[in-house]
Amino acid sequence: MSIESIVDSMKKLWFSTGMANFIQPVDPAMQGFELFLHQYGAPIMLIVCLFLLWLGVKKQFEPLLLVPIAFGGILANIPIAGISSPDGLLGIIYSSGIQSGVFPLFIFMGVGAMTDFGPLIAHPKTALLGGAAQFGIFATLLMALFLGFTLPQAASIGIIGGADGPTSIFVTTKLAPELLGAIAVAAYSYMALVPIIQPPIMKLLTTKKERMIEMQQLRHVSQREKIVFPLLVLGLCIIFLPDACPLVGALTFGNLCKESGVVERISQTLQNEFINIVTILLGLAVGSKLQANQFLTIQTLYIIVLGLIAFSFATAAGVILGKIMNWCSKTPVNPLIGAAGVSAVPMAARVANKVGLEYNPNNYLLMHAMGPNVSGVIGSAVAAGVLLSMYGGM
Repeated sequence: MSIESIVDSMKKLWFSTGMANFIQPVDPAMQGFELFLHQYGAPIMLIVCLFLLWLGVKKQFEPLLLVPIAFGGILANIPIAGISSPDGLLGIIYSSGIQSGVFPLFIFMGVGAMTDFGPLIAHPKTALLGGAAQFGIFATLLMALFLGFTLPQAASIGIIGGADGPTSIFVTTKLAPELLGAIAVAAYSYMALVPIIQPPIMKLLTTKKERMIEMQQLRHVSQREKIVFPLLVLGLCIIFLPDACPLVGALTFGNLCKESGVVERISQTLQNEFINIVTILLGLAVGSKLQANQFLTIQTLYIIVLGLIAFSFATAAGVILGKIMNWCSKTPVNPLIGAAGVSAVPMAARVANKVGLEYNPNNYLLMHAMGPNVSGVIGSAVAAGVLLSMYGGM
């Protein structure tokens, strides 16, 4: 074997390694910041994904979401491997589960099986707080239009304000699939960062006296009421907003399995093995869209910022309506529970409870906050149906 052939073999070996391909060659058609992102995009995204992984493992911010998303992002940015290509592992998972829209519906079945609508049934006016939190969706839609996004794209961005990852994915696959990566990552990231984002807004909009308000104990809710409730919700959805029925139907099916008490094996499977498997696959698939060439764009930056605005507006609207309800109600209402109107279940309710306990050690708001929290799940699904009926097919 000649020296030249050995050198050629060594060159081929070198160019097949990750080290040789992490930094992309210079593209004469690019310049400035665009060229920088093109060359160093993969290392940048690996750092971003490691940061998300650190948040999930070290800080325990929604680790069930962030760990698979971050790891999926790491796999997607491995050069040459093609793991997120249409024929790669993550690409196959993405096309079969997210692009088809079935993973969000599966997640909603599991969420329904894990959700207790008792607090909402016992205190039905808290549903208004879940509705108020949807204000962030429509306010952000208008901002996205102002920035030049199309109506379907703006609607997909706005749904981030519902703080509901599956709903965001479901709407975006129907209206603006080209934005799915950035929207999915923004939605799930803000769900995970609820304990950081919400408390400053809650404290800014309430007084110390309001945060110390203790609420009356909720009444007992019978099993019959709990069985009738999901059927009633689905019936109303069928009559008034059929476009929301896929999400609402999946949610109410899971909840009916839980509350009926006659399909315990199905209920336990939905709450455990089923939703865990889907969460793993969904997280990895979302992470596959963290490829540098898809994620590191100005459009993505706009979506991340608009998503934060949407989430902040949703939190603020819920708290403000909580204050108004407290002024108008005969029984005391702690405005903090309004922040739980976003549908990050049960994290938002836990945050409301934690902030309340900081100012009053006897102020247990968790069950009261679960009312607007679960109504926020329904509210985001209804908002999704409204957006799909208005902008679907455009």
